[in-house]
Amino acid sequence: MKNLIARVLRIARDPRVSFLLVGGFNTALGFATFVAADALVGRPLDAAVNETFGSLVTLAISHVIGVIVAYLLYRRFVFRVTGRFWRDLARFESVYLVQLAFNSIALPLAVGLGVPRIPAQLAIVIVSAVGSYLGHKFFSFRRPAEAVGDPE
Repeated sequence: MKNLIARVLRIARDPRVSFLLVGGFNTALGFATFVAADALVGRPLDAAVNETFGSLVTLAISHVIGVIVAYLLYRRFVFRVTGRFWRDLARFESVYLVQLAFNSIALPLAVGLGVPRIPAQLAIVIVSAVGSYLGHKFFSFRRPAEAVGDPE
């Protein structure tokens, strides 16, 4: 039993595996946040202003909370870096903004080519997850070999 636990912990510490675990958790939390923001803020804004405004505010709230939680979890449990907090956060968000732009182009293109929306988005999510991992590893949390763990 000890060997099994040790093996599971070793696998979970692999950055690729921990990235998927944290990403799965963050995706579920992000969706729950979206639903809560919709109920608490989006729907009242739908009635007070319009549905477009309510939707955009709901999306913005869930995006900000999702990015902050993902950043803290990826930073601590996946890439295990210290220092450069604000610089890393700005880089982290830029990776997500690139993904958002990619998704905004790829989804309508795929749907326009006849791919149903849900399978198209699933394919985009898979490509985006790989891109996200690489973006965060080599850009958001990149450290020169001599500076690992060195606070800025």
